[in-house]
Amino acid sequence: MSVPPKPVAAFALSLVAGVFILLGSAVMSMFALGVPEMMMGGTEGMHVGTGMTGSMMGGMMMTWMLVILGSVMLYTRSAENHLWGAIILTFSVVSILGSMGGLLAGLVLGMLGGILALTWTDTGKLIQQTSTSLPTSA
Repeated sequence: MSVPPKPVAAFALSLVAGVFILLGSAVMSMFALGVPEMMMGGTEGMHVGTGMTGSMMGGMMMTWMLVILGSVMLYTRSAENHLWGAIILTFSVVSILGSMGGLLAGLVLGMLGGILALTWTDTGKLIQQTSTSLPTSA
């Protein structure tokens, strides 16, 4: 019994991209919601999560979850690599809007992981199909 091949490089790059996008979301939410002013003793940061800023940052923080979910699903369901690669690629590009693309490193790593997932092929199936023996005539 052999272990089926998995897109390990695409999985690893996408997972690291999701972590960077999470960090970028945290940094952006600190600045957008006024946490640095609270640390400096200002009162502007007391209105956290109100109005459009709170809902916008909540919606943009979804991108890291979808990139991480896409990378985990890519590893567990590698036969659906085109679907999960497209999800990883799409939400890595969308992350530029709310989390600076995961400090730009998440954007680049997510794009590389998504492209690797889209182009990954299961070469194990090809090897198993060609390993049949031909009958010999005596």
